Amino acid sequence: MDTSRAISSQERLAEIVAAVVEVAAESAEAGTYTTEVGRTLVAVVGKVGARIAIDAEVRGFSGGWQEAMAVAAGAETAPRSARVLRMPGQPDGPEGP
Repeated sequence: MDTSRAISSQERLAEIVAAVVEVAAESAEAGTYTTEVGRTLVAVVGKVGARIAIDAEVRGFSGGWQEAMAVAAGAETAPRSARVLRMPGQPDGPEGP
């Protein structure tokens, strides 16, 4: 994945919040800001924020999984900070019962 063009989850959420604040300010200037407008904008941030969080978790898990599989297959060397912990009573390799 080319991270030079990827936008971070934090940046995506910041853009959404900035857009919501802009809409709220324009609504207030026009005299149309109501409680319902506020609730709707909060709902937008909540829904989009939840999607961003889920996407970030999935990308983090799949990226970590792919890295672990590449290391296990010998395609890559493990980072210095990586540690492999074997569960007691488990075989040492992929070939198990």
